[in-house]
Amino acid sequence: MTPMRVRYQTIEFGDLDIHLRTLRDRQQFLDVDGAAEKLGISSALWPLFGVVWDSSEVLAHHMLDYQIGGKRILEVGCGIALASLVLNHRQADITATDYHPEAENFLAENVLLNEGNKIPFVRTAWEDAESDLGEFDLLIGSDLLYERAHAELLSGFINQHAKTHCEVVLVDPGRGNHARFSKQMVSLGYTHRQDKPENSDYLSRPFRGQILSYSR
Repeated sequence: MTPMRVRYQTIEFGDLDIHLRTLRDRQQFLDVDGAAEKLGISSALWPLFGVVWDSSEVLAHHMLDYQIGGKRILEVGCGIALASLVLNHRQADITATDYHPEAENFLAENVLLNEGNKIPFVRTAWEDAESDLGEFDLLIGSDLLYERAHAELLSGFINQHAKTHCEVVLVDPGRGNHARFSKQMVSLGYTHRQDKPENSDYLSRPFRGQILSYSR
């Protein structure tokens, strides 16, 4: 079996450096004991959690000065959890979730790299009836709506774990599914708006997506 290759990189947020251990590229694959296969994660999808996507950088930058005081925060589908690491540096009350069986290991190692407090992690699927996560004041995520069916699944998961008065911030790269998701959120009692990032010069290419904000 070919060994999984990783890389180490540092992403700068002004004066803040976030150090990351990620997969070397999207060709990596190492499914120990078939754990991912049992969860329905194919070899093609396996590496997607472990690289830094443009949307995750936009979300992390957005969280740099977001009002977080007194808020319990959940990152949904965290992948490499860049936004969680930024919030952890800000001493936020942050919990991370993902479906991938390796996400927790990478998160733990990246917390150590950044000398941060342990970030609680729960591996859960959006359709799981009960995850024991509880409810949150702020739920965040990036590039989560990459299939049409995700609009219903994600809105249901968010609503299950959202407090009566809450905020939701998602960064969507423009895969064409966010209108369906927003319709679902409105039906659940949320107001919404969408904005372009104020600045995305830190990316290597123009960002064509949106920051989707919901509140209730």
